[in-house]
Amino acid sequence: MLAEDGVLVREGVVGLLTRFGIDVVAAVGDAGSLVSAVSAYEPDLVITDVRMPPGFSDEGLRAAIALRGGRPGLAVLVLSQYIELTYAGELLAAPSAAGVGYLLKDRVTDVATFVDAVRRVAAGDTVVDPQVVKQLLKRNSSPLERLSPREREVLALMAEGRSNTAIARTLVLSEAAVAKNITGIFTKLGLPPTDDDNRRILAVLTYLRDGARG
Repeated sequence: MLAEDGVLVREGVVGLLTRFGIDVVAAVGDAGSLVSAVSAYEPDLVITDVRMPPGFSDEGLRAAIALRGGRPGLAVLVLSQYIELTYAGELLAAPSAAGVGYLLKDRVTDVATFVDAVRRVAAGDTVVDPQVVKQLLKRNSSPLERLSPREREVLALMAEGRSNTAIARTLVLSEAAVAKNITGIFTKLGLPPTDDDNRRILAVLTYLRDGARG
């Protein structure tokens, strides 16, 4: 079944799916109707927009997550106008991501890709829009990856509690070069100078957290 508040888009998707032999048991325009229709028709797959009436925020997504909570086997394909990482992450972070998809609405115009995604999600696969994957990888990548090999060496010695003088002696660098590397570390880790925080400690904490994970 389909949940989409735009009448033209809704009718267009219904026609497209029907043309490819996919039965659409119901097409509704708001989240409340989506929940009622799923109860009435017990579909194999729900395709829903993220933003639905009445609030046009995340009603469609909330309804989909709630429906899967009550029916773990229900496949859900969520469509979004824009890349919204919070929504994608929440959907994919559910206890079981089997039979879940998150696509940008632009993919609907790529008929072959869209229909393939519908069928794969219905079969229990997880499908995520390539653009969303790229953004999720960027968001989840370790900030340590931004550092040069030399900056990593300097930060590792900072984590051991070494002073700039000791770091310079260990790496056979001038203290000015060490200071320059430390400034680069602060910049790349997004640690601007403030009166409240010790940037050296914050950088070391990042290293201990993300370095151990890596």
